Amino acid sequence: MILDLFAGPGGWSHALNVFGVRDVGLEWDAWACRTRVRAGQLTVRTDVAVYPTWPWLGRTTGLLASPPCQAWSMAGKRLGLVDQPLVHQAVADLATGRDTRARLLTACQDGRSLLAAEPMRYLHALNTVGEPEWIAMEEVPDVLPLWKQYAAILRSWGFSVWTGIIQAADYGVPQTRRRAILLASRVRVAEPPPPTHARVAEPQSLFGPGRARWVSMAQALGWGATDRPVPTVCAGGGPGGGPEPFPSGSRRTLSDARKRGTWMPRPDGVIRQSRHGGAGWTARPGARETQAADAPAATSVAEAHRWSWSLRSNNQANATVRPLSEPAGTLFFGHRANECTWVAALAWSPTEDTGTPPVPIRITACEAGLLQTFPAGYPWAGNKGQQFSQIGNAVPPLLAGHLLAPHLGVTLDPDDFTLAA
Repeated sequence: MILDLFAGPGGWSHALNVFGVRDVGLEWDAWACRTRVRAGQLTVRTDVAVYPTWPWLGRTTGLLASPPCQAWSMAGKRLGLVDQPLVHQAVADLATGRDTRARLLTACQDGRSLLAAEPMRYLHALNTVGEPEWIAMEEVPDVLPLWKQYAAILRSWGFSVWTGIIQAADYGVPQTRRRAILLASRVRVAEPPPPTHARVAEPQSLFGPGRARWVSMAQALGWGATDRPVPTVCAGGGPGGGPEPFPSGSRRTLSDARKRGTWMPRPDGVIRQSRHGGAGWTARPGARETQAADAPAATSVAEAHRWSWSLRSNNQANATVRPLSEPAGTLFFGHRANECTWVAALAWSPTEDTGTPPVPIRITACEAGLLQTFPAGYPWAGNKGQQFSQIGNAVPPLLAGHLLAPHLGVTLDPDDFTLAA
């Protein structure tokens, strides 16, 4: 059995399912558990910090752990860094069978900090029966010193261990998501998987097979793909590919226009929609037009494409903004300040009046899931906020697949992780 601590909505689990393997996930969040159940993943809803270790003894081959990152993440207050000495103490104590968590927890600035020590409680118990065979753990980069402490302990128990920072984009994830990784094994040399992608494509040579260029958001979302069907009017193109996101001001506005019957197909691919009952038309790249019968004539396709679309990672001043032709920045969710939005900027500077730029459009859960390498039809449970929280905290399944394949003795086929299809 493979035990998955802090299993979330199933990042590790989905990768395992692609390989034909199942795990048992321990997860507290009710909506993440519902997502897992919908996805057919074995789940125990529980607090990892209180669940007993004895049920897993004598039957566990692999252990996965991605403790909650909110206490350490740059998107939060990062009180985990303040609590780090206490977490190190908890790990050291648990490695010898001493449980000092209750006392240390009272001194923590963020109660979630100590959750990063929980895997050691399970590992100590499992080690008494010579388990597990292998381990894979993932967290935000600031947790790397803690992983190095784990590594020293695991080596003393006979494991081969590797720790380091991995760039998710180097493994085909359409997102520059850096993560601290720990890989350990009793039966093979632990080492990171070879990167498959690079910022600039590297041709095959005598020194290696070469690497493809980082996967862009446009590629992952299927936008602009000529071999994919163009969807009906629904901003964002849809999981089957199609045009770039519609600069409609908001998806609701465009949806309401459909309900009122004020849109009609156009062969030139321009979308136009009235902001105030017929006045102030704005052109949009896409596959349909929203226009009343007495509206002014549509502008040209060239004019509609004057706006270049990018993804803004959050609402804060230092937010990462990336064009569709690049991978996304790290996706942060969980509160309003971390809302990801599509924003428009002038793609070129015409001499005539440029008009009003389109209003930013909030990313959908489906789009965010695709940028995390979950399949388009993944059964997210909960409202938008609950879905975004799950997605932002998850391990990208494609990255998980690269990390797990050597332990499982299988070869990863990227086609098995097809996204927008």
